Amino acid sequence: MLLRKTILLALVSALCAAAFFAEVALAAAGKDYYKILGVSRDASPQEIKRQYKTLSRKHHPDKNPGDEEAHERFIELAQAYEVLSDDEKREIYNRYGEEGLKNQGGPGGGAGFHDPFDIFAQFFGGHVRFDRRGGGGRAKPRGPDVHINVPVTLLELYAGAEIEVDISKQVICPHCDGSGAASPDDIETCSTCGGSGMRIIKQVLGPGIVQQMQSTCDACGGKGKKVAKPCPLCKGTRVRRDADVLSIKVDPGMRDGEEIAFEGEADQHPDHEAGSVVVRLRQQPHHTYVRDGDNLHAEVTITLLDALVGFNRTIRHVDGKSDISLRRTGVTPPGYVQRLGGKGMPRRGQPSRERAGDMHVTYWIQFPRAIAQDETKALEALFGSWDAAKWDGTTSKAAKRSGSTHSGRQAPSESKGHDEL
Repeated sequence: MLLRKTILLALVSALCAAAFFAEVALAAAGKDYYKILGVSRDASPQEIKRQYKTLSRKHHPDKNPGDEEAHERFIELAQAYEVLSDDEKREIYNRYGEEGLKNQGGPGGGAGFHDPFDIFAQFFGGHVRFDRRGGGGRAKPRGPDVHINVPVTLLELYAGAEIEVDISKQVICPHCDGSGAASPDDIETCSTCGGSGMRIIKQVLGPGIVQQMQSTCDACGGKGKKVAKPCPLCKGTRVRRDADVLSIKVDPGMRDGEEIAFEGEADQHPDHEAGSVVVRLRQQPHHTYVRDGDNLHAEVTITLLDALVGFNRTIRHVDGKSDISLRRTGVTPPGYVQRLGGKGMPRRGQPSRERAGDMHVTYWIQFPRAIAQDETKALEALFGSWDAAKWDGTTSKAAKRSGSTHSGRQAPSESKGHDEL
């Protein structure tokens, strides 16, 4: 009896182990849809959607004529998206792999995958295949572009960033594929024009004189088809509003007003190609720095004592992490500009920070509000003579000709535009 139980337990353990390894083998077999889309196994639906849109545009057959490898890649991308965008199919695929989907009768099984061009059309309106809804071989007109302003910080322009922007746009109705009908059987040939989309109008001008004019059929709007039963989702409008996410890649060194175009991401319509969404970067004001090309400008207020004897202090860099040392010895006149090479904005396409712009720090002096009577005499003794008080070179004609004279400007003590450090 004990021997039987031992044998049964061993068999059960062996079967469980076999089932486990079979499940692992199934999941490992077949195509790796995550690798095809270039996403991790824990990728969010937004990441999967974004990757499919980017890669499907790149490998679309119309952009790669005669390239069979790109065509196969386009099909694989559609298959991967079809599986990973569906929660139920994705769970089956994660557990049992491609073989598990076949056993469930899903994509790859008896039913097969959907047409990759249909999946592509869900995002871009199907404008790459003009014959899909009876449009013949003629190219459709291009729709208008959409321009949006996206605020960015100076830090994002300095270090680079990836920003996701939610947009609402018009898309082709996924239920009727832009036909406006509840089903293909509900699309009828126009009885007025006989399906030609045009009408012949005859006008008698006189005895024996008849003029014929051709005009667009007003019954079907020139389409040659009429909808007997409208689509329940779009109510016959052929389009609907949908939310989408644009991923904006801000490269280090990009500037205020620079534009990034997303081709085919504007409003969709069955009768025209979707235009582009043009994103214009708008830099938000920084509390310390002002950008001028590749250079940064900052203003620092120092005390009168600092201006006379020198100082050593730091300010936080635009990167928000490192500190910049500001060191001066001797007298610092008001409005003096100190140049710090390579501390400005990175130049586009130049990875080395040594090729970055410069930082210019302007110093303003915070004068005391009042001076005690006993201190006045000491100051008079120190600065009593004109020679002791003047700045070198400020009165010479040579300095004036070279533009090196200082105007003696001074920041107001209560100005909010200067940093108190």
